[in-house]
Amino acid sequence: MQQPRNSLCQQLKKARQSPGFGLRLGIIAAVPLLICVLFGWAWGALTPDRLSPDKLVNVLEKTGGVHPGYRRNHAKGLCVAGYFEGNGQGSALSKADVFRVERTPVIGRFAIAGDNPNAADGAVPVRSMALQFKSDSGQEWRTGMNALPFFTVATPQGFLDQQTAAIPDPATGKPDPAKMQAFLAQHPEAKPFYAWVKGRVPTSSWASDSYNSLNAFRVTNAQGETRAVRWSMQPQTAATPITPQDKTDPLFLQKDLKQRLAQGPLKWNLVLTVAANNDPTNDATKAWPDDRQKVTAGTLVLTSAQDQADGNCRDINYDPLILPDGISGSDDPLLSARSAAYSSSFNRRTHEEAQAKQGAAL
Repeated sequence: MQQPRNSLCQQLKKARQSPGFGLRLGIIAAVPLLICVLFGWAWGALTPDRLSPDKLVNVLEKTGGVHPGYRRNHAKGLCVAGYFEGNGQGSALSKADVFRVERTPVIGRFAIAGDNPNAADGAVPVRSMALQFKSDSGQEWRTGMNALPFFTVATPQGFLDQQTAAIPDPATGKPDPAKMQAFLAQHPEAKPFYAWVKGRVPTSSWASDSYNSLNAFRVTNAQGETRAVRWSMQPQTAATPITPQDKTDPLFLQKDLKQRLAQGPLKWNLVLTVAANNDPTNDATKAWPDDRQKVTAGTLVLTSAQDQADGNCRDINYDPLILPDGISGSDDPLLSARSAAYSSSFNRRTHEEAQAKQGAAL
């Protein structure tokens, strides 16, 4: 047993005496440091002026406070479940399994914008639908859509500026009008959104809203042809305006959806809108013309609802860049920012939930 040990020692001695040993040792020692530096750069620790996911999430917390265990935006919601019935027409655009003539299970979530889980349902003009599709082959598609015709801003920096301007003034509890005016002067692309909000009459139900991807994506079919698209979920439920009674009930959207589902499934048509060559794919503030090619790819059928506290959507991060083969992200800069911010929010709330459970166990 002594001979192998001596042989190993001799080999190490020769290695130390070799000309490149110090350099190799330095490289090995530098690897962990480099990894730490890269992580620090990615999350803004080494470049405090650089826009990072944490900065986006931090400013959301300032607008409505910190609510441990909840999403940092669209905090108040309701879990739903059902399936998507593909009709095969979407396969002309994308080879994704979900567009075949088959049924795909869906776990979804309706919500209102904002980070306050106790906000009244009628207090916020923006509503959302998030969905997770999982095919039998293991393909997964997650999408977060909003009941808007276009988004407020075109860039992550614009979103940060908007949320910063919306931080409540401690003296009034409301955003400073001067800061909002300064934001609009800096970002005139946001003016159409606020004009839309001012003239919009909300519906009385999540079930009757149309939900749009807003961001563009790229789809590729089995022949290798790639096109830019946006998609929307268009309701089969007729819309009725919000009523004065709805406005007095802070849970009217949740109660309405549960009552409707108790009577039967709710349905939406998934419509893919195909971009023309000159349509912008990197600017979610610009709607495409109505005459663009549209393909109805199937029907979303929702059959049940669960409170989000213990519902099956609670632990799903609806990252818009979790996409199946046949769908990919576009050059829209908001997509990567959304993905990173969703991850930061998810990590925070799951860490808070774990701490709460640990504290309860003590």
